[in-house]
Amino acid sequence: MTDAPLKLFNSLTRKLEEFRPVHEGEARVYSCGPTVYNYPHIGNMRAYVFADVLGRTLSWKGYELTHIINITDVGHLTDDGDAGEDKMEKMAAAKAQSIWDIAKHYTEAYWADVKALNIREPAKWSVATDYIDEMIDFAKGIADRHCYELETGLYFDVSTVADYGRLARAVTEEGEGRIETVEGKRNAADFAIWRKTPAGETRQMEWDSPWGKGAPGWHLECSVMGEKLLGFPFDIHTGGIDHREIHHPNEIAQNQAFCGCGGLDVATHSGAKIWMHNNFLVERSGKMSKSSGEFLRLQLLIDKGYHPLAYRMMCLQAHYRSELEFSWEGLGATLTRLKRIVMAAEKLQDAPLGDPSHPKFAALRDKFAAAMSDDLNTAVALVALEEALAMKKVDANVKRAVIEEMDQVLGLGLFDLTRTDLRIRPSDARITEAEIEAELFRRKEARVAKDFAASDAIRESLADSGVEVMDGDPLGWEWKL
Repeated sequence: MTDAPLKLFNSLTRKLEEFRPVHEGEARVYSCGPTVYNYPHIGNMRAYVFADVLGRTLSWKGYELTHIINITDVGHLTDDGDAGEDKMEKMAAAKAQSIWDIAKHYTEAYWADVKALNIREPAKWSVATDYIDEMIDFAKGIADRHCYELETGLYFDVSTVADYGRLARAVTEEGEGRIETVEGKRNAADFAIWRKTPAGETRQMEWDSPWGKGAPGWHLECSVMGEKLLGFPFDIHTGGIDHREIHHPNEIAQNQAFCGCGGLDVATHSGAKIWMHNNFLVERSGKMSKSSGEFLRLQLLIDKGYHPLAYRMMCLQAHYRSELEFSWEGLGATLTRLKRIVMAAEKLQDAPLGDPSHPKFAALRDKFAAAMSDDLNTAVALVALEEALAMKKVDANVKRAVIEEMDQVLGLGLFDLTRTDLRIRPSDARITEAEIEAELFRRKEARVAKDFAASDAIRESLADSGVEVMDGDPLGWEWKL
């Protein structure tokens, strides 16, 4: 396999850059994690599929990976632009529950989605409230030179660092419109790094600080945990494209202040060498927003009979920097494609692992390596995987080794998956699998008796219940989505 250099698109420099680690042989990656006030939308989960593929690629390239994903359980306001109520406090009040219970419930729901999508565990899940003392120390260290205090909290003066907003392609008027107007702020883009609890109020989450009782700002936590767990500068910082406009520029400003760094012509002054962002998931019908009632989370896909790995594969079919359009038709087509891949891989299940470096697979392995090295081009890599599965007159043990090598990067878990696993009962199905098997047995008896009218009637009845009978197929039947 060609050892193509890994090239990644750096949002800060807006260039494709060869990955050269800060520490020889290591790759240190920080990914902005969820705010655990609600279930994650599948668009949120795209960010973690992308980060997982990045991590798998770095491991495949031979780097010792340290990947950190944070859990935000405090400080994130209802508007990313530093305005509104704390998301955690608001949900706790709405549910009349402890904020700690809210955080625990939605963290576990997020972890369940991570597992269902075959996303590898990071080296550490860093929980924001575990680092409050470190956040206060960090803020104390930069306050004199970069911050000022108002009645509402401690604010960061963005004019005190060079090149503020470069990552966001400068702060646009639209961006400024998302930033809270606070009396006394020196600049529109200044942001709170510590929010004081208003007089006469008590928050469920609040701590003593030099600026009064309160809670940290959302941007502060990522700077602190990134520095504590990976050290500045580390290699790669990832997040959704929505973080590129406000959250990450504010994080970078804090990092510059902490390090006493200059401008962002030197990328490492930002705290990370490379900043990477996945694009949005787009659902054009508008029927799947949180407000519409049918919230597009992973469990909804499962309830409708789609295996979660069909969604992972949907993410792989598009480049991470491209918009990904979601539709039920598209997901159905992706599930069909995944079934074909799984059927081909199942034929190799019992083959012992061979040597992937067989000359017959050299060109396909090179194609796969070139695709993944070209800014994680998973769409082309998937085609290389399918072409390898379709190769004729080759030893099964060699083919299995090649597929396993590619699958370690793509993360579909093909050799832990069967076509039967992909047959998920929709939650609204009117018939059980036991009833289906009983009907199929009756149909078989009718066919033996040459009662084809009865056989056809049973088949049509099953079709009306959402079951597709597949004569001549070892699986026998599928849910008809």
